[in-house]
Amino acid sequence: MRIALAQLNYHIGNFAGNLQKMTDAIAVAREQGADLICFAELAVCGYPPRDFLEFDDFIDLAESSIRALAEQSHDIAIVVGAPSRNPVLEGKDLYNSAFFLVDGEVRHIQHKTLLPTYDVFDEYRYFEPAHSYQTVAFKGKRIALSVCEDIWNVGNHNPLYKVCPLDEMMPESPDLIINLSASPFSYQQAEARIKVIRANVQRYHIPMFYVNHVGAQTELLFDGGSVVMGPSGQVIAEMPYFQEAVQSFDLEEVMTGRGPGEQPREKIALIHDALVMGLKNYFSKLGFNKAILGLSGGIDSAVTASLAAKALGAEHVTGILMPSPFSSGHSVDDARDLAERLGMPYEIIPIAPGYETMLSVLEPYFAGRDFDVTEENLQARLRGMILMAFSNKFGPILLNTTNKSEMAVGYGTLYGDLCGGLSVLGDVYKTEVYELARYINRFEEIIPVNSIEKPPSAELRPNQKDSDSLPDYDLLDQILRLYIEGHQSPQDMIDMGMDEQLVRRVLRLVNINEFKRHQTAPVLRVSPKAFGMGRRMPIVGKYLS
Repeated sequence: MRIALAQLNYHIGNFAGNLQKMTDAIAVAREQGADLICFAELAVCGYPPRDFLEFDDFIDLAESSIRALAEQSHDIAIVVGAPSRNPVLEGKDLYNSAFFLVDGEVRHIQHKTLLPTYDVFDEYRYFEPAHSYQTVAFKGKRIALSVCEDIWNVGNHNPLYKVCPLDEMMPESPDLIINLSASPFSYQQAEARIKVIRANVQRYHIPMFYVNHVGAQTELLFDGGSVVMGPSGQVIAEMPYFQEAVQSFDLEEVMTGRGPGEQPREKIALIHDALVMGLKNYFSKLGFNKAILGLSGGIDSAVTASLAAKALGAEHVTGILMPSPFSSGHSVDDARDLAERLGMPYEIIPIAPGYETMLSVLEPYFAGRDFDVTEENLQARLRGMILMAFSNKFGPILLNTTNKSEMAVGYGTLYGDLCGGLSVLGDVYKTEVYELARYINRFEEIIPVNSIEKPPSAELRPNQKDSDSLPDYDLLDQILRLYIEGHQSPQDMIDMGMDEQLVRRVLRLVNINEFKRHQTAPVLRVSPKAFGMGRRMPIVGKYLS
């Protein structure tokens, strides 16, 4: 038996477009001599569909897609994920299901059992868990169908669930496992899924064919990396990251345990490619093709511009240079240098006239008060207003350039530099931004060296540096990682030898600035714990404040 895996970039709710992608993939699989083709979890509607699932018409369209796919299954079997209705009155109205289509009909449906409700997942909001488990016979083999999370309760020292769905299928002695997944990217995820697949294979001693989504759905990024693993736990093949692909495998060859194995993985390269894909898909799926951003001459805007130029084409990305009375001459030079190296259009709009006007308007009310963050924020908000004016007038989406370190501690101005339709670096710590800059420059100098080497500064007051307000970024990022991703307490960090006053100050900043993060753009997710839908903190909580 020859099995094809199709990792495709689906568009949520675009049933016709998704069906056409699958139809094209079926044609490729036929050319490859496949007997069976596998599509990912909820492929017909895209993942995650969220509250679209509450519309009957949405489910009707999903059922129409299943019927259309079934019509194509006379010479090739099809395994595909889709929502299905629960005929029982009690419980949720829907299942998250894997359909087995062959000879023009639905031969078997296996529902998903383990419904994740953590981090970015909220599946129990919509779906009823499976209550029965059967395998399906095809070409003399018995197949155990499973959906994503159903394999993630094996090999875990802290199981989230009380059942392993594949355990329930083993009495029927399946010959192989097919898993349909929608597993979002983080720079750790590829390694984690290999471990989970291997734990299942070693538990059941049969091969697994694992097919994943690829592409971006707003903040959620999917890297593909579909896996075929032999019964000994050897990776036979790992399909490309961040690319659509259809690849076929001979079951007998998989059983021998021979193949090219895993892909190389390097953290910053993965983050770079994920962000480029996230930018490209966000714009294309919304029907936009132009971006705008503020170019300050600093590293964050330089990296964001470079990523956007790679994703959209430099001619579609406009930089606005907005020097203030406190901007250094080299900042404008560095920003202009970057734009010219990338080949992107740019404009220089000094904000001094507007800034002086605002100071004049407010002078009667602020008389006798010292210059402080108020006057600093006026500059940031003037820049945000100019950028949004260009966005409104000419139609490009404004990109937010704030990094995760700054977003964590509130080092950004609401309605100013936190403006934007998409946060490109909001899940990338400042130290990682430097690594990205060096990666972008690995073949040639695209980002000016001065933007990388000069001390970071918001340039909102004379001789300002980030270090005036924040600890060194190496230390700051270490504390932030331990708290945000590691869930470590202040005492945990103090016990590691960190300065107590610094730890408590940083964590207090994280918590009291939650209100800012609730008002900012969606953040492209590249880490195991990003700001946004996967990190739900109260705005008015007292903990560590």
